Amino acid sequence: MSQSVDRALTLLGSLGDGPVTLEQAATSIGVHKSTALRLLRTLEEHGFAQRQPDRRYRLGGRLLSLAHRALEEIDVRQVAAPYLAALNARSGLTVQLAVLEDGEVLYVDEVSGPGARRPSRIGRRAPAAGTAIGRVLLAGRPEDGAREEELPPELAAVRRRGWAAESAEHREPVTCVAAPVSGSGGRTVAACAVSAPVSEVPPGELARMVPELLCTAEAISLAYGGSPTPRWCENRCGARPAGRASRT
Repeated sequence: MSQSVDRALTLLGSLGDGPVTLEQAATSIGVHKSTALRLLRTLEEHGFAQRQPDRRYRLGGRLLSLAHRALEEIDVRQVAAPYLAALNARSGLTVQLAVLEDGEVLYVDEVSGPGARRPSRIGRRAPAAGTAIGRVLLAGRPEDGAREEELPPELAAVRRRGWAAESAEHREPVTCVAAPVSGSGGRTVAACAVSAPVSEVPPGELARMVPELLCTAEAISLAYGGSPTPRWCENRCGARPAGRASRT
């Protein structure tokens, strides 16, 4: 089985150099054409390869889609880092960045506020439905193709409003507000949040940070090359349209 996996991965590498014939595919992995054909058909069934009208094989759309998503989730942290730091400096509160992975919130970056007493959440997971940052991610996910009216009422409200709030979420004595970060085509690729202990910052006071949070999320979307909404504010965030990042 491991030999078959190795051959299939080697074959994918060959397809990455351009379309190949069955004979070329067999030669690239040193097997008979019948073996190469079985591998190609399996890859084709899973969307990783596609047969062209001229009977040559090329990379399939699913592989390109997976590569694009992996690239988005990797570099969004690098793009967002200076904006998270700036929001932290302005607010003095903990600022976080998270993505949705396997139906859960995965925290990928955090800039702690002064005197923060709880450990960093970087690398930790949390239930998506039980957190403000998770509801923002769920409201913006495109996989189910749901229109706003088809979403659960709570998620529909989050999508319409553009942010979410929660007090003492995920069994922790903290209050939090979160907003989405957009990628290509307006797709939500991450969420940015500001949080603080309930004992230090009441929910009503933290809610006053929403305009700053929305500006930061829009600035990250701009820098990331996404599709920002009219909430974007150059004066607060210092981001400019010409500063969009290129991921090519």
